Formats: sequence, structure tokens, C-alpha cells
Amino acid sequence: MAGSTPRIAVVTDSTAALPADVAHELTVVPVTVAIDGRSGLEGDNTPADVAEALAARRPVTTSRPTPTAFAETYDKLFAAGAERILSVHISGALSGTAGSASVAAAEYEGRVEVLDTRSAGMGVGFPALAAVEAARAGAELAAVRAAAEDAMRRTTPFIYVDTLEFLRRGGRIGAPQALLGTALAVKPILGVRDGVVVPLDKVRTAARALSRLVERAEEAAGGARVDVAVQHVAAPERMDAVLSALVARLDVRHRYTGEVSAVLAAHAGPGLVCAVISVLERP
Repeated sequence: MAGSTPRIAVVTDSTAALPADVAHELTVVPVTVAIDGRSGLEGDNTPADVAEALAARRPVTTSRPTPTAFAETYDKLFAAGAERILSVHISGALSGTAGSASVAAAEYEGRVEVLDTRSAGMGVGFPALAAVEAARAGAELAAVRAAAEDAMRRTTPFIYVDTLEFLRRGGRIGAPQALLGTALAVKPILGVRDGVVVPLDKVRTAARALSRLVERAEEAAGGARVDVAVQHVAAPERMDAVLSALVARLDVRHRYTGEVSAVLAAHAGPGLVCAVISVLERP
């Protein structure tokens, strides 16, 4: 985190895939990604590395940060002057990260609170950024948490993947759904509901699927002003096309682009495009 530590510090994990221009505003605990059995923290093994390995059918695995890693992070923030910490994380139904954070937080007698966003990617990032904004404005911990929870309610991810196979391998989606997608050669659009990945649409071609993803995002915006994040795995042209379509259709305040985290890349595979819509105000 750049500059002085605020009274209420915000921590998240690297699955949030926060773009570099905003990631410095909070503390990010990296998740571990192993390629060919060689482990490295997120950043050491990049989304591009993961995509290359998956395309070559080389083994890729991920593991959550340990409670010790979280405790060390919290200790540093307290030593730097933080009084309370809000730790904002990926859905507990998709990862044990929030569980590790909770184990560590239990040692701090209420000074650390953990928030399971029940989401992934910038579905974690937008609530974390809302918490940072509230903390910067001088809010107490309860109000900082409330700001993050409000952002959770206003934020909706839409995910396109070329195949459900990688999600099936990682246990993030049911085998019958994955087999159905493979058998029919459909291109799925997915969402996150109650913390788990669920199918929203299945269409025949990638082009139609990306068009439908944009339509879904527009429906979620409902005419409101929004922040938008569009991220990808080894598919920058798709990302650019989706962003252009969203900017043309929506009232966009802030836009964020880049790769998803290496961890999400490991579970979704090359070709992924994810659009996350965070509604600011209704007309």
C-alpha cells in the first residue's frame, strides 16, 4: 500500500485481479499457483504462463494462502498504524481463502473482520475498492464493511469460457453441466450466484456468446451509471471488443481492463472473457 496506512486498512486476495492503477490502494495477499508441480505466488506464475500450460495439457494447480500468510499481513498493517482491518475475499464456495483469513482473524480479538463476497474476480475487487473509499473518508469499521456489502449487492459478473472442461476439472462446476456443454458444442455464459458458478446461457458460437454477454451486462445495468471491468485469459482482442460494446451501450464512469488472476485462469482456461458490472445509481 502506498503512503500512510489508514486507520481502517483493507486487505484482499490476488483472485480479485485488481488492475495495477488501483491495487496499490489496499493490501493484496497472493494465492499460490503451481505449474508442473513447481509452486509460485500469483505474479511469479502469470495468467499467460497458466494459459500456455493448459493449452499444452500440463498440470496446473492452485492453493489458498495460509492463515500464517494472513496473520503476517495483518501484523504488518497494525505495526504501520492501522487500528482495524477489513479482509475482503473470494467466495468460500470456490476457495478456502476466506477460511484461512478467518482462522487468522480469530487471533485479533475483533480488530480484523473477514468478508466473503460470494463472488470472484472483480466481483471481489469492486467491494474491496468500495471499502477503501469508505475508509479513506474516515468511516469506522462497521461502515467500511457496510460499503463493501452494498457494493456486493450492486455488482454482477458475466463470464464467457470456450469450454467448461477446466471448471469441471477443478470442481467449480458440476460434471453433468460440463458434459452437456461438450456434447452440444455450445459456448457457455456463466454467472456467480450464492457464491457458486452457474450457467446463464448456452449458444452455438463464440461471437454470439460474447454478444449475449454484452446484452446480459446491459440488462444488469438497467440504465444506471456503472463501473465496468472487462478481463481475459489469452484473449485480449475479445476483451477489447466487449469493452467497446459496453462503453457504447452503457453510462460508464470507470473502466478497468487486463487479465484475470492466474488462479481464475487455471480454473477457466484460455479464451475466457469476464465482464463485471457495478451499478452506481439508478436513473
